[in-house]
Amino acid sequence: MTTCPRCQQLVNSQAIDCPHCRTPLKAFGHPGIPLYQATQTEFLCDHCLYHEDDSCSYDKRPFARTCTLYHDKTQPLVTEDIVQLTPGNPLTVIKRWCYRYRGVLFIVGLIGISLVIALSN
Repeated sequence: MTTCPRCQQLVNSQAIDCPHCRTPLKAFGHPGIPLYQATQTEFLCDHCLYHEDDSCSYDKRPFARTCTLYHDKTQPLVTEDIVQLTPGNPLTVIKRWCYRYRGVLFIVGLIGISLVIALSN
């Protein structure tokens, strides 16, 4: 549950607009595109990372009150919750390597068989 930026009522996080005051909460009527909205006294651009590094191309910049690309400049772009890949079981690592390089292993196998046949004659 999130709160509506206008009426401060609790709203379902997938709601397209607020059922209480009809404020749009999602961009283009799509539940997957969040619509960031500024308060009555400030603009979003004042706190946006893209405005700060001058990479924003929004036509209402620097006075935007709603935006789909807003990113708070105090928050990192990439979260540090990325799972580190651990090697795990050696047999699994070997299986992954063989699967990844199966074409090379096939060619090396053909060359090896050809050499065994050629040297046996």
